[in-house]
Amino acid sequence: MSHRKVALVTGATAGIGRASALALAAAGWDVALAGRRRSLLDEVAAEAEKLGATAIGVETDVGDQVSVKALFAAVRETFGHLHLLFNNAGVGAPPINMEDLTFAQWKAVVDTNLTGPFLCTQEAFRIMRDQNPVGGRIINNGSISAHAPRPNSAPYTATKHAITGLTKSTALDGRKYNIACGQIDIGNADTDMGGRMKAGVPQANGQIAPEAVMDVNHVADAVVHMAGLPLDANVLFMTVMATKMPFVGRG
Repeated sequence: MSHRKVALVTGATAGIGRASALALAAAGWDVALAGRRRSLLDEVAAEAEKLGATAIGVETDVGDQVSVKALFAAVRETFGHLHLLFNNAGVGAPPINMEDLTFAQWKAVVDTNLTGPFLCTQEAFRIMRDQNPVGGRIINNGSISAHAPRPNSAPYTATKHAITGLTKSTALDGRKYNIACGQIDIGNADTDMGGRMKAGVPQANGQIAPEAVMDVNHVADAVVHMAGLPLDANVLFMTVMATKMPFVGRG
């Protein structure tokens, strides 16, 4: 059993999840890594262990209840407790007209981006409620899309708006178990998903334009900050974004 604080990161094999898991490992956390690809899970776990962490990788489909239960059973068996859940896993649908999206495309995004965080939050509550000392923290990856859509992004935008409601409900319902919950809304981190902004993406006025991006490690540092607060303090919402991306202004 681990005597260090334990963090579980979903979508941990790339981008924000990978950077955050390794930053947590460097900050003294042990880490459980959830993702779909075994080879990449092993790779990130090995990097975390070089930073002094105990790390496990668990192949997981966060939208599947049986898979999520197996993930948390592995965390409980390996570490015996859980102090942080970072609900980070997320996918998007093809950027096509709303009327051309298939039900399967819609459902795939909802299953991963909304049902997944709900299932993981339920299981985290059960561990954090029963451990000694009681409590823990949950951080949800909301995205700038929790505030404003990009063109042709209805499934992603709808789920990220819904995450805001899940965050608020979790923050309220977690009080009786000393569970804090906050949300980090990220704009244009330079990852495989966000890095495409540099090449030019559709704008609200129909134009294609490049957008500013930022180093993903700034996001990881923000997650470590939120995670490191005592449980009587909470960052409910934080926006970390490329300073010059077109979000704050109109159009």
